[in-house]
Amino acid sequence: MNFGIKIRRAALTACFCGALGAQAADGTQVVLKNGTSMQGQILRERDDMILLDLGFTVLSVPRAEIAKMEKIAATVNTGSNVSASRGEDIYFVEPGREPLAVEKNVERVAEAVVQIQTASGLGSGFIINKLGYVVTNQHVIAGERELTVVVYRKKQDGLEKQAFTKVKIIAMNGFLDLAVLQIDDPAVDTLPYVPLGDSDSLTQGQGVFAIGSPLGFERSVSQGIVSIKSRESGGRWYIQSTTQINPGNSGGPLFNGRGEVIGVNNMKIAGMGVEGLGFSIPGNVLKLFLKNRDAFAFDPRNPNAGFRYLPPPAPPANKESPKEAP
Repeated sequence: MNFGIKIRRAALTACFCGALGAQAADGTQVVLKNGTSMQGQILRERDDMILLDLGFTVLSVPRAEIAKMEKIAATVNTGSNVSASRGEDIYFVEPGREPLAVEKNVERVAEAVVQIQTASGLGSGFIINKLGYVVTNQHVIAGERELTVVVYRKKQDGLEKQAFTKVKIIAMNGFLDLAVLQIDDPAVDTLPYVPLGDSDSLTQGQGVFAIGSPLGFERSVSQGIVSIKSRESGGRWYIQSTTQINPGNSGGPLFNGRGEVIGVNNMKIAGMGVEGLGFSIPGNVLKLFLKNRDAFAFDPRNPNAGFRYLPPPAPPANKESPKEAP
């Protein structure tokens, strides 16, 4: 465990350096089994480990911890608005990502939005990294053991449907209503993923849009504006927006104008004469959940996992005072 913590901190600093440098040399991206990604030059390879130069330090990485390694080409920063993907724990961010119109954003992010099918219903979700990690709502998968993640890939003659039935529950939290899954299939490294944005930077009136499967209608897009970025309800904070959120949208992403996920669609208020009251879990709450996922690790022997910390028992209401010994 200590090894993983040290690697995550080093990877974060290394990626900052790569994004800010004027020119980056050819290197290797190393992805660990826990989802951590780092980039550097391989100095030496052995049967049991590799030496990876991150620019400011050299790490000894055990091969048993490595999920995949791939060569990356050099990039040159010309000073223009260049978007560079940066790994933070098991998710990615893209500082300077170009804002686009909704229709253009849909083209670049829609394939990373998935449909999650269970024995009792369905919901939505989205892929956050090359290891096939998928974010959704806890209530979408609560009590389920057999999950199917459906990806819709764009082809010249339409959409191609890919169904993945080997899906693991990594962590879930009922209070936050968040869960993270992993597609257990060799094809995951070909699947697209989306970056996470900063939900604290949202402003009232800012345009947002959602993609999901309302009532089972996959890849449906709805657009709205931020009504208020911090609405408290039941001790939890939500982004309130006018984006249409319906059953089946649960667990799907709420995007900003740069195509970054800034919320996880969670619920709506419905009723006669009620319209445009959709609620999403803030993206920064999601980031904290992902970084602390070990505290909410799913245990198949306990359907209520992660760990539950119960309050101490209250003293009896009518407790008699102790009697003095004769």
